[in-house]
This record gives sequence, structure tokens and C-alpha cells, in this order.
Amino acid sequence: MELTILMPCLNEAETIARCVASARTGLERSGVPGEILVADNGSTDGSQAIAEKLGARVVTIEKKGYGNALRGGIAAARGEWIIMGDADDSYDFGESDRFVKKFQEGYELVMGCRLPAGGGTILPGAMPWKNRWIGNPVLSFIGRLFFKCPAHDFHSGLRGFTKTGFEKMDLKTTGMELASEMVIKATLKNLRMAEVPVTLRPDGRSRPPHLKPWRDGWRHLRFMLLYSPRWLFLMPGLLLLALGVIFSAALAVQDIKIGAVHLDVGTLTMACMAAVIGFQLVAFAFFTKVFAIAEGLLPEDAKLANAFKIFTLEKGIVAGGLVALAGLGWLLHAVWLWRAAGYGELSYAENLRRLIPAATLLILGIQTIFSSFFMSVLGLKTVTRRPPGGSENQP
Repeated sequence: MELTILMPCLNEAETIARCVASARTGLERSGVPGEILVADNGSTDGSQAIAEKLGARVVTIEKKGYGNALRGGIAAARGEWIIMGDADDSYDFGESDRFVKKFQEGYELVMGCRLPAGGGTILPGAMPWKNRWIGNPVLSFIGRLFFKCPAHDFHSGLRGFTKTGFEKMDLKTTGMELASEMVIKATLKNLRMAEVPVTLRPDGRSRPPHLKPWRDGWRHLRFMLLYSPRWLFLMPGLLLLALGVIFSAALAVQDIKIGAVHLDVGTLTMACMAAVIGFQLVAFAFFTKVFAIAEGLLPEDAKLANAFKIFTLEKGIVAGGLVALAGLGWLLHAVWLWRAAGYGELSYAENLRRLIPAATLLILGIQTIFSSFFMSVLGLKTVTRRPPGGSENQP
């Protein structure tokens, strides 16, 4: 048996018969031996009996949730190739032959594309306007930007994959985020990925769909952000750090006038704050990356491993110490000037122009030292798994 057409099911008595029938057509068109598998997640409307009567194999998945239903169905699948799709009659399983052709060419993940950008078709009434023109295009664009994923339709419910490819993905989630994680992991692990056009039609149910566009859209966006420390932490952090350092360095010397705009110690305060926040975000990016690799959520990163061979714990302590000493020196200089004035009143602006950068350097130095220790703690592994770069004393 080569192909399994898998449908997660929860109270789909109205549509399951049509789905099984179209899946049978898909098997015939594909010309390969296969099965139709329904992963039932606790239906109470007789969906199981309808599916079995029409020749589908039904397995009961006790754990609730879309991801759990898929996991259970995939574990029970007898085919090496698996095509999954919703049991609401919104997808035509008769198009399964397109996926099979890609499997035969050696692809491990085949995405069905509903969007016209990838050749797909969305029939009138099949997708709410906010999903069609905002949700799916925006999330798919973010997926391509964050992960260099070639798919035009990141969240298509009709997709196929090989069982060996699924094992390589090593998916962790159990909810609807499983669909996003599948594409992300396949991209990060360099699985061969292809896309085929599919048609999305209005689902055949009389009840409202399980999905909630805004809530579920946010869940997918949140998941993509959590899987991309670069875009969640590193890029904003570098931008804030760069702007903060540039403006702090300039304003620490003198105020700046740009036309009618006068930048003084107030702007210096904000610039130093931006530098501190930016540094912390950059640190979070590395913390997250190291932890995610250690837990198997992200694949090993050769660039990160090479960076850790250079930036060790000891170098982090030295660098942080030098920055803190510079801040301490600046602070002592301010105290010396205060002493020279007989500990009396000083120019408010000039005094803050010394104290604010000094405090900022002290903060950044201390953060660097303890961030290096924390990074080293995150890098600790059992003897069976070495830290990135292979060194126990990395930052």
C-alpha cells in the first residue's frame, strides 16, 4: 500500500460521505494502491458509521485537538505517502493524483495551494474576505520571509507528505499549530518541497466552522514568531541597539539641532534606553536559539556553532567587564567634577550628559557578564548531546 488519504473528523456526518467518495476518485486517478483513513476525534453524530459503510477505515483518537487527530491518523496510516485534508467537503480529494506525481518525483512535502498566486482557485463563498485578502496572504508572506519557505499558501489544509519525511520533521505541537510547524520544520530541515494548485470550495456543513479567523490567525502568527528568534528578537534588537548607540554617542558630547528640532538630554535618555532594550532583545535571540536547538525545536545551526567557538564565556566576562569599567570610569569622572565644584550645584544638562551614558555602560556591562553565564547554562547538555560548537564553556 503506497497512499493513505487521511481525514481528521469531528462530527462531520453531513459531509463525510462526499469526502470519502472524492477520496476514492482520487485513489483511482492516482493509479496506486491505497486506503481512505478517517481519524475520528470523538464524533457523536454517527460520522464513524457512515465512513465505515463507504469503505473507509476509521481509527479513534482519544486525545482531543486537531494536531492530536492528525498525529494519531498518521501513526495508523499504512501508506508511505499520506495526503491529509479536512472532512468538511471544502477540498476535492479527487485531485490527489497531483500530489502522487510529486511523490513519485521524490518530494517529501507537497503543499496544496488555494491562492491564485500559486495557481489555486477559491470558489465564491469558500473563504471569508478577511482570510482571503488579509489572513492567508499576510501569514504566507511572513512564512516565506521568516523561513524562506517556497509555499505560496502556508496554511492550506490539503497537503501531502511521506512518512519518512514526517519523521524527519520531528513535530512537537498537538494543536492546530501542527500545520504551521510542519511547513516550518520541513523548510528548516531542507526537505524536498513542492506545491500543486488545488480548489477550495464552500464547505458542506450547516453549522459554523470550528475555526475562528482572528483568534486562529493570531495563534499561527504567534507560533511563527516563536520559531523565528531572528525576526522576533534579533532584527528589532539590532535596530534599537544601533540607533541607541549612534544617538547616545552624539548627544553625550553636545546637544543637536535639526532645523526647529532640538535634541538634548531628554533624547539622550531615550537613546540610552533604546540601547539597553536593543541589547536585551539581541541576548534573547541567542538565548532562544540555543534553547530551541538543545530541545530539538530547531535544527543545528552551523553559523551559531562557529560563533560560539569564538565568543566563549570567558570572553563574554572580559568584554562585559571592560564595558562596565568604562561606565564606572565615566561615573567617577562625574564625581570628580562634582568634588571640584565643592559638591555644590552643577549644570543640570551637562551633569546628566555624563551620568546617563555612565549608567547605561554599567548596565550593558553587567548584562553582558550575566548573559554570558546564562548562555553557558543554556548550553549545558547531557553527555549524549554536546552544546553548539562542542565547548562546555561557551557563552
